[in-house]
Parts: sequence; structure tokens; C-alpha cells
Amino acid sequence: MSVRDATPGDLARWDVAAVDGPGGSVWQSRAWAEHAARTGWRTRHLVDEAGIPVLVLMRPWPLVGGSSAYVPRGPVSAGDPAQRIVERLSGVVERLVADGVDVVATDAEIPASTGYPALLRSAGFTPIEELMPSRHRMAVALDGDAEAAWERIARKTRQRIGSARRRGLVVRRFDARPGAPDAADDPAGGPGGTERPPAALVEPAAEAAFGPFHGLLEATGTRRGFAIGSRAGSVAWWLSALRAGHLVYLEVRDVAPADDWLDPRGTLLGGAIFFRQGGRLTYGHSGDRTDLRGAHPGVVHVILWDALRLATAERAVELDLGGVDVAGARGIPAEGDPMWGLYEFKRAFGGEWIDLTGAHERVARPRRYAAGRALAAAARRLPGAGRG
Repeated sequence: MSVRDATPGDLARWDVAAVDGPGGSVWQSRAWAEHAARTGWRTRHLVDEAGIPVLVLMRPWPLVGGSSAYVPRGPVSAGDPAQRIVERLSGVVERLVADGVDVVATDAEIPASTGYPALLRSAGFTPIEELMPSRHRMAVALDGDAEAAWERIARKTRQRIGSARRRGLVVRRFDARPGAPDAADDPAGGPGGTERPPAALVEPAAEAAFGPFHGLLEATGTRRGFAIGSRAGSVAWWLSALRAGHLVYLEVRDVAPADDWLDPRGTLLGGAIFFRQGGRLTYGHSGDRTDLRGAHPGVVHVILWDALRLATAERAVELDLGGVDVAGARGIPAEGDPMWGLYEFKRAFGGEWIDLTGAHERVARPRRYAAGRALAAAARRLPGAGRG
């Protein structure tokens, strides 16, 4: 399949197919491309014969010429069968290799049950470790009925949500898109609810909220053993995605906010970011005050319930709860495994395990690829590398 560079017209309608369409991903969006460019990536926007967009991120090797390329969470499926997606990806690879790229990595979130992994290997790709978590997700199928979704949640989880509502915990929703579920239709009931800033204050209020949320993420990362990007870089990306309508941020406080959304009252108990993509609402990052879980149980439960209600109201086909990966884990956790508790937590909301294809790469020039990787790794070890 042939591909070409995108035209201004292609870019104007890029996100309709790359993010909102079937199999779409926020990591294929124009907002992510612009953020990646600010952080040192070279970006390339390609389009296949059917007009399906493919975002490529590239980094040149030091000294030896050539470069590596990454198709983040792409190419999107666009509702096509697996064979067609592989043909699209192969066309992208051929175009990039002709322009001097030595290796192309890809981690599209395509279910393994489609046969996509075997087709990738037949096309010359080999499995690699994750670039982003990509080997499975847990999904809650939705049908537009919030009451039915509530009944499918495990009884103890419903009780925890209802208790948190009755204690008056308030969810603050930061979202550039209008509309919200009607609080009167919330099956959980209780005086707690969801508050939103006035439209004119959404972006400045979100920017004020993102800083403390990043602090929660750093604490969560330290506890679970993963790294989070810098505060400035993370907030810049979140604001770009919010502005594009791809991101929703939900946070919980122990009292209702004052009129001043830039300086809210109460204690931040927890928060989570969700992405709108491919007809589903995807659970991205989350953190909470572990030291306050005893005094305020159910914080993350309330956040996920509000996200489920929002996804239902927007007629999303799925609430994507993300995965439960740890290093070396490749299957459903067993009781006693480190991620068993997280797996059971997501199952309590109705999450079902879906095996995905995972990350793969195709190497076109092995020698330059090996030399480039070695030189890039050495450059990262130099004093001062990565600063500023």
C-alpha cells in the first residue's frame, strides 16, 4: 500500500480519523505530535490510499546518520481487518526506509484475537519490550444505560461509592467539551456530586489543578516503581490534550469548591486523567493520598464511577480501564501476584481482560541500527544529558 505526506487539508481533518474514529488513539493526535516536537522528536504525518492518517515520530542517530522511527499506538485500525492494517503499516515502513530510517517500532492497541501478531511477524516485525503498556487492557463494555452499568458493578464496590457520595465527597471535572451527566440520574445517589468550572475558567483552573495532581503521580510512581515525566512537560501535554477535547481530568476533594476555582478549598484526595479515543474513554494516569484512604475510603471508586457515567452519557462503546502490567507479567494475575489487587479492583467495575498485540519493530539496516543505538545510549550517559 502506498502512502504520502499529509496535505494541509489532511491535517485539518486529522483527528477525526486518528483519534475519534474506530481504533483511534490520542497518541496519534495532532496535539501529541506538537508536544513531541517540542520535546525533541521529528514528526511526520503520512496518509494512506484511503486517507487514513499515520503519525510517525523520529530521532536521528548521533554521528552515523540515519534514524529510528516510532508509530505511537499506530497505525490506527480505522475499522479495517488486520491484514489491511499490516498493509498500511508496511507502506509506512517502505516510505520511511526509502528516506533513511533504519528501524520502525509500532504498538497499536489491536486485540491479539484478530490475528494481527502473526501477520506482523509475517511482514518482518519482531516483538520487543513495551514502549508504552500495550500487551492487554481491561474493558467495560457499555450500552448507553447507566443504571445497567451500575448494576454490573460488584456489590461491595457499589456500597463504597454510595458511602463516599453520602459523605459529601465532590468530584471536580475539568473538560473543554460541554455537557455532563445529570446528577439527578446518578444511581449512586447521595449529596456528593460533580462540579465543573465555568467555560471561561476551564483551562486556567485545569492548569492550577494539574500541578498538585502531578505531585500525586510522583508519589504513586515512587510507591509502584515507575517514572513520571517532568511537571512542566506533563502539564503542557495535558493542557494541549484538554484544549483539543481529548482529555478529561477528574479530581476528588473533601469539600465543595469555593467560587474561586483557581484556589479551591479542601484537601485534594485523588485524581485521574482520561482520554477520549476510538469511541471509548480510556483511563490514563491516576493517583491518590494513600495516607488518607482510611479517613476517606472510596476516592478512586468515585472517580471511576463518574468516568463510567460520563462514558455512558457520551455513548462510548467502552470504558477502557487500562492494564495491570508489572515488569515481566504477560498474563492475568493470580491471587498473591503483585497486581492481583489492581486486577480485582478493575474486575469489580465489570472490566474484562483483552489480550493485545504488544510492541514490535522492523529493522531495515541492522548494522547502522546497532551503531546508532549504542551511540545514542552513550550520549544519554554524558554529564548534563537530558537536562534543561
